Amino acid sequence: MRYRVDVHTDERQRQERLEDDVRRGLTGRPKSLPPKYFYDRAGSLLFERITELPEYYPTRTESALLAEILPGLLGEFLPDDIVEIGSGNSEKTRRILDAVSRGGRSVRYVPLDVDRLTLEATAELLLRDYPGLSVHAVAGDFERDLRHVPVPVGRRLAIFLGSTIGNLDESGQRGLLADLRALLPDPSDRLLLGVDLVKDVKTLEAAYDDAAGVTAAFNRNILRVVNRGVDGDFEPEAFRHVAFYNETRARIEMHLAAESAQAVRLRRLGLTIRFRRGEAIWTESSYKFTRPGVESLLDAVGLRLHRWHVDPANYFALALIRPA
Repeated sequence: MRYRVDVHTDERQRQERLEDDVRRGLTGRPKSLPPKYFYDRAGSLLFERITELPEYYPTRTESALLAEILPGLLGEFLPDDIVEIGSGNSEKTRRILDAVSRGGRSVRYVPLDVDRLTLEATAELLLRDYPGLSVHAVAGDFERDLRHVPVPVGRRLAIFLGSTIGNLDESGQRGLLADLRALLPDPSDRLLLGVDLVKDVKTLEAAYDDAAGVTAAFNRNILRVVNRGVDGDFEPEAFRHVAFYNETRARIEMHLAAESAQAVRLRRLGLTIRFRRGEAIWTESSYKFTRPGVESLLDAVGLRLHRWHVDPANYFALALIRPA
């Protein structure tokens, strides 16, 4: 069998989790919403536009760096099993598959993503383009479902790109890396991790508050997701996009600040949420990293830095990691 999908997050579970997250987040102090709810269809399209903005360096910088290091990486390490966390449409993975499946070489690809439809559509295209490929997809949440990734078939390369790890707080980062460590049972296995680096504040803040207002629209779209999910009556335009760099915590913070005092009904939850003028919903943290900070995180969970690759401007790094 060249394709199978294991579903560990179905629509009912996703709905229950959304309701729990919204209830907990909007009744907390400060009010907050998890950034994973940015990515409905409209949010995903807005994020694609963000990646093309002149201010938003991470995607193009990581992509160029990946192209640069791949020949050397695959020259010393040719995997039989590729696991990608938060795979989306697997666009970057194609560069790896082009090299490792050359000549019809057999490779298994294990993408994990929350959207089963995207996994199935992507698998259909990959199986058509790579005759030696098999796909064992896992439909689930990477914060909960990494334990469902199947055991390796041969040497494994796990991939977690986009500095998505920066959306987790420090304890979440350690927990996720511990789960990733469990996916690498053999000393020859490797993890390729993308991390956005600490840099000048002006560059960081511009990447999250672009002149065209695309990131502002992306941020407000989370309120539309909440409206659909819990029958809410948020007016997204009544909230102002706020993004700034917290130097003490080395993170970009994104918020939505109420332009006026207002009350929002969440009918499915039986809640009314009141906002003072200027009161904000915290929608995203995006932590930035240094090499010593990454090494410290890895040491805490039984991983070691094997290679450290940075772009010429020192904006972004790809860390090749091995089991300790």
